Amino acid sequence: MRLALNLGYLVGRDDPAGQLALAERAESLGFASVWVAEAYGSDSPSVLAWLAGQTSTIGLGSGVMQIPARTPAMTAMTAASLDLLTGGRFSLGLGVSGPQVSEGWHGVRFDAPLARTREYVDIVRAALARETLSYAGTHYTLPLPDGPGRPLKLTIAPARERIPVYLAAVGPRNVELAGEIADGWLAVFYAPGYADEQLARLRAGQQRAGRGPDSVDVLATVPLVTGPDPEACAEPVRSYAALYVGGMGSRKQNFYNDLAVRMGYAAEAAEIQDLFLAGRHRDAMAAVPYRFVDDTSLLGDVDRLTERLARLAEAGVTTCAVTPYGRGLETRLAALDTVAEAHRRAGLA
Repeated sequence: MRLALNLGYLVGRDDPAGQLALAERAESLGFASVWVAEAYGSDSPSVLAWLAGQTSTIGLGSGVMQIPARTPAMTAMTAASLDLLTGGRFSLGLGVSGPQVSEGWHGVRFDAPLARTREYVDIVRAALARETLSYAGTHYTLPLPDGPGRPLKLTIAPARERIPVYLAAVGPRNVELAGEIADGWLAVFYAPGYADEQLARLRAGQQRAGRGPDSVDVLATVPLVTGPDPEACAEPVRSYAALYVGGMGSRKQNFYNDLAVRMGYAAEAAEIQDLFLAGRHRDAMAAVPYRFVDDTSLLGDVDRLTERLARLAEAGVTTCAVTPYGRGLETRLAALDTVAEAHRRAGLA
């Protein structure tokens, strides 16, 4: 199981120099890759290009580039450019985002997300293969049939013949789609105790496409907090869990809340959502069960992290992308040192 770093997205209070310092430390520790997200603030390609110019060996992944934000051809152009400029270090993570961001920020209807994703990946892969682009789908048609457009071909070539495509997937059918068409699955709130059900969906997609069980990189993003007291370590993660389970989407459509329900936290997920949507964010954080945070995070000292990393590997994770929490940059840098040592002790390096 490889180690990776997930920086998330820049928020207003972030110092970009701190993000760079974390990426540089991860590179020096031998982490396989660093991943960058986007929502409705910083975009992932800009941050990745900035990191690429100041690192040399670590892989660089978009976790994710939002499907409603760009045409498939624009995404292929960006992916090819990043891969070429980094000498083949780029991995393309894609996701449909959610209805609030898709419709409220990008002005794109959130309909048929699975079918739209399938067509989007088809077009991106064809463009990156430098095929003359012509596509007749339900959601995308290239060129438009009633205008002066003509089929075109990407004028640059990526550094690699095939750029890995990862899909962020939470719902069961979306996880199956990742197994069917993607090179990697970007998982969130991944708990070893619930892994069998999720992996069964992934394997179903792989089998439908005639792919082997090792054809998809299972990349789980895992909050990381180090310290002697695991329950105290859980506290910084509660805001993240409350935001996603309680407020990332509408009451009727929140994929993360649905996941928590499937994991056995139906009553807790309902309470967190009620509190969060009522504006009682601190109460929503307090309502997040410690067990949920512990099951989906890396909390504790080096010995406990060693045991938890081994559990994640046994539960099917092939890349563990840690997101370090803690006050101050030095605390988060030290957390990377600790998890790297735990990774070595677990025999996973």
